Amino acid sequence: MTDLIEKAQALNRLIRPLTFPIGVKLVKSVDDFPERTRRPVKDMGCEVMPCVGMTLARKYGWTVGITAEDNACAIVSYAYGWSEDDAKSEKGIIDFVKAMNYAANDDAAKARLDTVRQAKLDKGQYAGVVFSPLEKSKIEPDLVMVFCNPAQLMRLVHGATQGAGKSLCPAFRGFWATCLEGILQTLKDREPKLVLPGNGERVWAMVQDDELLFTIPADSLEQVIAGLEATDKSGV
Repeated sequence: MTDLIEKAQALNRLIRPLTFPIGVKLVKSVDDFPERTRRPVKDMGCEVMPCVGMTLARKYGWTVGITAEDNACAIVSYAYGWSEDDAKSEKGIIDFVKAMNYAANDDAAKARLDTVRQAKLDKGQYAGVVFSPLEKSKIEPDLVMVFCNPAQLMRLVHGATQGAGKSLCPAFRGFWATCLEGILQTLKDREPKLVLPGNGERVWAMVQDDELLFTIPADSLEQVIAGLEATDKSGV
């Protein structure tokens, strides 16, 4: 895990995020949670959204584990394969986006649902998700999340694109972002992503008006840091 600590220190040195970069890992069983993982229901007495778990990890330095039992977000329940009735969940998603005017009509609402289906996990595929500060290295992460301001995001994009020169292609929805685009879509596409935190993250998880999110698959982290180091040497 020493290598992860060094990578966390490199991110902190090169872009100076205000909160901890966090590692994220999907687990097959709660037995895979690290020792002293905090569980919302057991340790806090309430269910929470996974985006709140991210905040507890990046602001407090906690390792937080969330399962279907701990989860308070219906969209996550569906997308992470924890829903008992997918048909009911899909109807709930369509009703929600129409009620919030995120979708102008049934066709637009179904198109919204299709974007969730594209990243959806199979039922029972994973039992939970763990969020942990990268520099504490309690997990071998599947991906790394860095909440940052636009200037820091620019630098992370420099790092991610320096090796191959390929531009990143974000797909902004404006809601359900950190859990779907930030985690599931990043793992599916296996490439770094720019993520625009949605309204839910701002209301429930205290994401600030100047904060954006950059996600990095674990196997791309070394390349991103190498690109940051290289451009840093030239004075960027």
